[in-house]
Amino acid sequence: MNVKDGFAMKFAIDNGYKIGIISGGTNEAVKKRLNNLGIEQIHLRSYDKIIHFNDFIKKYDLSSEEILVMGDDIPDIPIIKLAGIGCCPQDAVPEVKAVSDYISQIIGGKGCVRDVIEQVMKIQNKWI
Repeated sequence: MNVKDGFAMKFAIDNGYKIGIISGGTNEAVKKRLNNLGIEQIHLRSYDKIIHFNDFIKKYDLSSEEILVMGDDIPDIPIIKLAGIGCCPQDAVPEVKAVSDYISQIIGGKGCVRDVIEQVMKIQNKWI
């Protein structure tokens, strides 16, 4: 995760956006960092991402069309397909790129999350 990603996530949360993390990863230090940014919905070791995706929808009373999902590998494809907008970093696997609506020009871990958040907030006239 990049410092620029952290700024954008915090800025989005402070402006009313809901952010959730669903990952097969196990890094508790990352979870702590995300909690410190104000992200409440963090699911590590997730092997059935649709369950957590649906929990997020229920918790915030959203429809799947209102959700943007960013993923980079095969296990992300089911929730990318369910979301209103699917995104991925430049270095995502080809199968994920094929189902994504937006492919960031930035690779994972180098600010691609910021890129996506900034694009969304600019379209909605909520970026700085």
